[in-house]
Amino acid sequence: MKIVFLGGGNMAAALIGGMLERGFDAHELSVVELAPERREWLVGQFGVGVTGVADDVVREADAVVLAVKPQQMREAVEPLAGRLERALVVSVAAGLRIGDLSRWLDGFDRIVRAMPNTPALVGAGVSGLCAGPGVDGEDRELAGRMLASVGSVVWVEDEARMDAVTAVSGSGPAYVFHFIEALEAAAVARGFDADTARRLAIDTVLGAAKLAAESDDGPDVLRQKVTSRGGTTAAALAVFEQGGFMGLVDRAVAAAEARGRALGEELGRG
Repeated sequence: MKIVFLGGGNMAAALIGGMLERGFDAHELSVVELAPERREWLVGQFGVGVTGVADDVVREADAVVLAVKPQQMREAVEPLAGRLERALVVSVAAGLRIGDLSRWLDGFDRIVRAMPNTPALVGAGVSGLCAGPGVDGEDRELAGRMLASVGSVVWVEDEARMDAVTAVSGSGPAYVFHFIEALEAAAVARGFDADTARRLAIDTVLGAAKLAAESDDGPDVLRQKVTSRGGTTAAALAVFEQGGFMGLVDRAVAAAEARGRALGEELGRG
């Protein structure tokens, strides 16, 4: 098994680290990276093969992970057209559609589009995956195993829903960070020092998420269990409700989804 990463940035590094922890061999992995200092770091950190030229390693690859910036993808992949005879292509570039990648690769359609999120950097991500028409069961298993090395995996059969995946889980960490900011600020406003306020906010969110993940109850039931009638939590939740919290979140996700769709169209032009 030979797996080549086209691009050696943060997401590629997260995947490589996770894959090595899950039993992939460093000798199976190679990275095509233009920056010499980054190549040196990748070798020192992971012991993987590195090169500045894609030609030979890509031709011999069983899988190629496209991990360059979306705006640079067309320039990066067009030279690979006709050289991917036996390789599965997995794209982790946000917004880029399978059809556009296929067109840039002269009709090659053995492509999986993946949308990981930034908690993948600490092995706690979730990735939405969508398979192109040329992807078989073995390809799906390999792509799923690779992305599962940095968190959980959800397969999406309709690629049109990948924009919603981006809006919910791709952008979702920023929503959570923003809530932590607000909770931290509220604690500081009530006299807590900054370090204590941050710990209260972060550990509250971390613990609540862990409880939700490990409980048989849904988040609605967990919310009800901690909300006593006439109590402090009920008073706070009433303010959220008055402010239209649920609707606000839905509108935010809709805005992100629409922007993702527009970006996909922009990136795929030409």
